[in-house]
Amino acid sequence: MTTFPTPTPLEWREQAEKALKGRAIESLLHLDADGLLIRPLYADATGVQALRAPRTTDAEGRAWDLRTLVEGDEAAAIKAAVLTDLENGAASVVLKGAFTTDETTLAAALEGVALELAPVALDAGFDGVKAADALAAVAKGSPRAQLQFHLDPISAFAEAGEGPIDAAVTEAAEAAVRLAGTYPDARLFLASGRVVHEAGGSAGQELAFAAASAVAYVKAAVLAGLTTEQALKGVVLGVSVDAEYFDALAKVRAMRLIWASVSKAFGHETPAIIEARSSRRMLSARDPWPNLLRLTAAGFAGAVGGADVVVLDAFTRAEGRPDAFARRQARNTQLVLMEEANLGRVDDPAAGSWFLDSRTRDLAEAGWKEFQSIEAEGGVVDALKHHLIQPRVERTRGQLEAALKDGARHMVGVTKYVDPDPRPAPVETADPSFVPVRHGALTPVRFAAPFEIASEEANP
Repeated sequence: MTTFPTPTPLEWREQAEKALKGRAIESLLHLDADGLLIRPLYADATGVQALRAPRTTDAEGRAWDLRTLVEGDEAAAIKAAVLTDLENGAASVVLKGAFTTDETTLAAALEGVALELAPVALDAGFDGVKAADALAAVAKGSPRAQLQFHLDPISAFAEAGEGPIDAAVTEAAEAAVRLAGTYPDARLFLASGRVVHEAGGSAGQELAFAAASAVAYVKAAVLAGLTTEQALKGVVLGVSVDAEYFDALAKVRAMRLIWASVSKAFGHETPAIIEARSSRRMLSARDPWPNLLRLTAAGFAGAVGGADVVVLDAFTRAEGRPDAFARRQARNTQLVLMEEANLGRVDDPAAGSWFLDSRTRDLAEAGWKEFQSIEAEGGVVDALKHHLIQPRVERTRGQLEAALKDGARHMVGVTKYVDPDPRPAPVETADPSFVPVRHGALTPVRFAAPFEIASEEANP
């Protein structure tokens, strides 16, 4: 058997400084948006402890749930999109749109879908309870129906910056009790930090928001009548994954560590179920084709980070609702990662990397620290109502925007290597606008937008 020498930290340092052509290796040290130090070299001497954060699903089969996002206005078109996805590699779908609250339309859209085999999730915001009741009715009381109600009024309130949030959380908890009685294996809540990510927040802020939302939902559900074990089991944790794939996969692993501490504190250690959805703030509109690479990197991060569910958006999302071609690309990207790259064949491929284990622990600690701050402020609902979380996210967003503006960070195709004559891509329904950032709200942003606007003004 061939053996290879193990370089010492000093030998690694010498090689790194040689590549830097005289620059000190310390010049590569930098701080991230959470103020965490990122080193150019990691080794056992840095005190990194090995971590293990594998997903709980079976890596011998499909390691993760390949989920697609389906939107629309008409039942026939939605039905066609759902069946196309499920017949061509998707394992489940998440439905978004006004149709989700109407039982008749929803039933027509899901005609031909075996709900006992294909999980159906919802993304309905403040209309979550109405949508959940409609989906429950469509399932006709089948106890084996794979329903993901994803009640999440906290994220809806955070994005809107207004609304009857206390009543909405109570209503969601009462609905969860009712739905759990009929569908004991259903997932009830989505405790997601994605609203923070899309508003420009840091990884630590996103993790903290997800954890704080989970705590709020579990407490409300127990108060409404669920057992602690039922409430914990009913929570899905939502995180964003983007083209910064090392950080994104470490963030997924960190979410699993944080949840272990949260569920243990409730007295019932419960395996985390994590849904990773691709970032929208990273997408470009003027030149959509590089988004294919960004989304591939995001899918890689979700898979290698150990997400139980991965949802990749379409590469044309920044321009509007994607057409069939863009949806196919989103679906096939995951199929290639899963069935050709075999990314799910190892339970926790990041384990044992000094850098990734260190980064995972750092993000988990940053998220836990921010989570403790939110809890000390009265919990996530009170912290949002008193505008305590929003300014922290705004500061982080400002730092990231400034870094892009002054060249400290780059977006390929947007701030660097810009195609002067990009090829457009078709969309089903054009809707490129983003809501202006509102004070007191975690408004979604898209970092490429200011540069694209400036380009249009310079080249009308």
